[in-house]
Amino acid sequence: MNEIDSRDPAIRVILMPKDTNAHGTIFGGVILSYIDQAGAVEAKKHRTEFLVTVAMREIVFHEPVYVGDLVSFYTSLVKIGNTSITVRVDVAANRGNEPGKQVKVTEAEVTYVNLGPDRKPKPIPR
Repeated sequence: MNEIDSRDPAIRVILMPKDTNAHGTIFGGVILSYIDQAGAVEAKKHRTEFLVTVAMREIVFHEPVYVGDLVSFYTSLVKIGNTSITVRVDVAANRGNEPGKQVKVTEAEVTYVNLGPDRKPKPIPR
């Protein structure tokens, strides 16, 4: 079992025809949206309150995602700053025609800022 298989995903989705581009693969923007959501799930584990996304870095699309793929978004903490938190998201697809086999399709780092009720940056409790 590889590293990606041994973790529980933050989120898992099956991609549908509405998510496809003209080439029949899933839009990169759809994947980015799920990366943002999965990263926020991880960030919420670290006592953040109201998060806003400030950056997505090191986004690499390794393989296409197809309709019917079961896509898992695995997360890990990269670092916690004073008001920001950075999360790594690894994305793997289980192909519909290859049960049990995961393919790494995308990876990214997402940085969020923690905001208080006044919508200004607020320190993340330690």
